[in-house]
Amino acid sequence: MLLPHQPLQEAAVPSQRISAREQAGPWHSEAVCRRDEAGLFFAPSKEPTAARLSREEAAKRVCARCPVMVECREHALLQPEPYGVWGGLTAAERRVVLARRRRRDADLQRAARVAAAG
Repeated sequence: MLLPHQPLQEAAVPSQRISAREQAGPWHSEAVCRRDEAGLFFAPSKEPTAARLSREEAAKRVCARCPVMVECREHALLQPEPYGVWGGLTAAERRVVLARRRRRDADLQRAARVAAAG
């Protein structure tokens, strides 16, 4: 989710992975959330748990119909964005994804060292 007053810091994308959509313009210009209430994607202070869960599910429904959901998610993971629903994931869900990626990368590096030594 991109707030109107928030500058976007572009994430580095390898040139071979640039899609036709990205060549046409920045991904966030096509984001469905640009037309929705920003409050849907970010928690107000002291929000009750039931209200937070309901709001997050509503935000995820918006994300599910967004043509740039994957780009948004990767942006939030690369930054990393500490708050809000981005690319259909909450901040807690993004922390889980990042932890899994770190474990996977560590496992791959370990396997490469073993293969090189063996």
